[in-house]
Amino acid sequence: MVNKAADQGLSFDALMPDAVAKAAEDVGVKKAKLNPWVQFGLAILGGAFVALGGLFATVTISGAAGHLPYGVMRLLMGGTFSLGLMLVVIAGAQLFTSDALMVMAWASGRLQTGRMLRVWTTVWLGNFVGALGVAALVFLSGQYTFGHGEVGASALYLASAKSTLAPGKAFFLGILCNVLVCLAAWGAMAGRSITDKILAMLFPIAAFVAAGFEHCVANMYFIPLGLFIKWWAPDSFWEELLAHGGARPEIPLDQFAINLAAVTLGNWVGGALLVGAVYWLIFRSGQRRASAANDVAH
Repeated sequence: MVNKAADQGLSFDALMPDAVAKAAEDVGVKKAKLNPWVQFGLAILGGAFVALGGLFATVTISGAAGHLPYGVMRLLMGGTFSLGLMLVVIAGAQLFTSDALMVMAWASGRLQTGRMLRVWTTVWLGNFVGALGVAALVFLSGQYTFGHGEVGASALYLASAKSTLAPGKAFFLGILCNVLVCLAAWGAMAGRSITDKILAMLFPIAAFVAAGFEHCVANMYFIPLGLFIKWWAPDSFWEELLAHGGARPEIPLDQFAINLAAVTLGNWVGGALLVGAVYWLIFRSGQRRASAANDVAH
């Protein structure tokens, strides 16, 4: 009996890397042609989904310090944080970090520079709105007080650690982070089923979090939540935190802006240059067509 899928030229096998490179170009062109308000809405969802992954990760490590080895705690945090990118890919959203792969469509002449920069700007701003909105909701819900304030203590620790990073260190940690994020997105494009995509994303995302790398959209959630708690948490929260050996952390607002700029630039370099440009040179640089002008997104 003839397999109908095979007979129709269909396959359940993962795409080969050269086919993924072509798919990445096509996705970049498709995203660039979206209505700007649709892009912005999808970007808000992207920021919110990453923030939900950050929320999950924060709860997971709450109270674990001193009870679990550092590496195990970071691995748990990474595995749970991967929820964010899974939702972006499966539910549908746009993320600045993975959209760095649009550089492949640009390099093939299928996407103009101005359009690409507008998309990146729109998506970055939308991600910020989505992540900030979830941070505000988490604070207003009082969820940070759960576990006798352990969740809030973890949120404060993460915000302080990220906001006080030296800019140079934040930049290079951002590069390393988005190499893994874009490889996760690359693997997800290769997958045919939801299960394929989830497995392709899980390990690269868990790896970047476990290693302590920096993701600009995640920081749009972690640092504002820490600031909200620091500024507006009730005295009862601080009393409980101090009673359990906690302290009021330093979360400098000016350093938040510097951190975000450094990590954003690092994420762009890691995704656009070290993944997108490299794969374009390997698989697509010899395949530019003279007819590409007909497919340009203006």
